[in-house]
Amino acid sequence: MKQLTFVTFGQDHRHDIDGKTFDKDCVAVIEADTPEDGRKLAFEYFGAEFCFEYPQEHFDFESMNFFPKGFVSVNF
Repeated sequence: MKQLTFVTFGQDHRHDIDGKTFDKDCVAVIEADTPEDGRKLAFEYFGAEFCFEYPQEHFDFESMNFFPKGFVSVNF
């Protein structure tokens, strides 16, 4: 079963990937086999220009009010 990794961004971080914009106003969602693979993919997609990455079990869903664009899938 695939795992989800959630990635947040700092004020100056902006990435355009496959027609999607990832920035401070959204949470990127990466699908991977393991949390470790999700972390590796976060670095592959965004380099070191993101704020935090969280495996699904550690993400605070209550914090979504800080991300007006909501969840944006990266690789699915």
